[in-house]
Amino acid sequence: MPLITDNQRLNEVCQSLAGHAFLTLDTEFLREKTYYPKLCLIQIGTPEGQAWAVDPLDGDMDLQPLFDLLVNPGILKVLHAARQDLEIFYQLMGKVVHPFFDTQIAAMVCGYGDSVGYEALVRNIAGAQIDKSVQFTDWSNRPLSKRQIDYALGDVTHLVKIYRHLSAKLEERGRTSWVFEEEAILEDPRTYQNTPEDAWQRIKIKSPRPKMLAILREVAAWRERRAQEKNLPRNWIMRDETLADLAAQAPKNAEELKKIRNIPGDMAEKPSGKALLECIQKGLAVPKNEMPEPEKKKPLSPQAAATADILRMLLKVKSAEHEVAARLVASKDDIEAIAVDDNADVPALRGWRREVFGEDALALKHGKLAIGLKGSSITKFKVTGDTGLHE
Repeated sequence: MPLITDNQRLNEVCQSLAGHAFLTLDTEFLREKTYYPKLCLIQIGTPEGQAWAVDPLDGDMDLQPLFDLLVNPGILKVLHAARQDLEIFYQLMGKVVHPFFDTQIAAMVCGYGDSVGYEALVRNIAGAQIDKSVQFTDWSNRPLSKRQIDYALGDVTHLVKIYRHLSAKLEERGRTSWVFEEEAILEDPRTYQNTPEDAWQRIKIKSPRPKMLAILREVAAWRERRAQEKNLPRNWIMRDETLADLAAQAPKNAEELKKIRNIPGDMAEKPSGKALLECIQKGLAVPKNEMPEPEKKKPLSPQAAATADILRMLLKVKSAEHEVAARLVASKDDIEAIAVDDNADVPALRGWRREVFGEDALALKHGKLAIGLKGSSITKFKVTGDTGLHE
């Protein structure tokens, strides 16, 4: 049976999988009502197209044999859009799945566009169609229907052909290292560690000042810890805009706290209200030299802004020429930094990105390269000493 619901069967299957060069991997989970994702199903497949679905909701299920496979350095784990799956396994194992290969990143490197979806790759590479009728069902309900199981298994069986196609294309073009370089952030355990003291950095606040940010840091950390303890979504505890209001208005007592929008009147008198007021006082007491500094980004000069606009056009030309997603090559911040500084410390001026885009970006900036229309296409031209243009 493809659905594994007991430890003996899981052990047998995991033993049979240990000798494979690569395995395909996916999960089904719910997160709408919880802070941590609720893992509902794990799908794993072999290069030969065999696949199983492991049911983790049985309280007696010991997933350790599967975890051993996921950190086995001799087996490559293939996933699509791996970020959330890797986070789930990190929370369960305390380790990052290793080694792994993300077919979404590989597809971007191979010219399939930005953040290409699994369904598109199944259609374009595997020549198959996905039955999406059960895609958004509640995966925590039991029993699972045959249709649900078949859909879930399809997420790893089609992945075999997609992986083989993309890995061959990467090898042929000498771009395999590009994928693993891009995956580096997903290999870092810090990517999956939600430290309460860093939570404030995700919240936007108008006209921030150091004192406001010091308060925001404290109240955002309080919300993060509370969400983790109760396993509830952050915004179910308190909305971002309410935290921003607390930081801006810094209420000193229950009466002032009641005036903050979206703060229930009775909360001000409860322990949670008292805890918020203590957080605010703690933020106010932070020494000036220890307060967070607002990020100050100078606006581009008119000349630099014009240069950035031209560099963006070049990026389109170069990404099309090399068949790689533009946002993998250079970000908006990269382009603006290059427009200002030839030696900007940005990814676009390092490694393969410099070869694909960075060198030409600097040449364009200094008049050694030009771009223009040839027919209906944007084309780059070399600028010769006599100001002639040559493709």
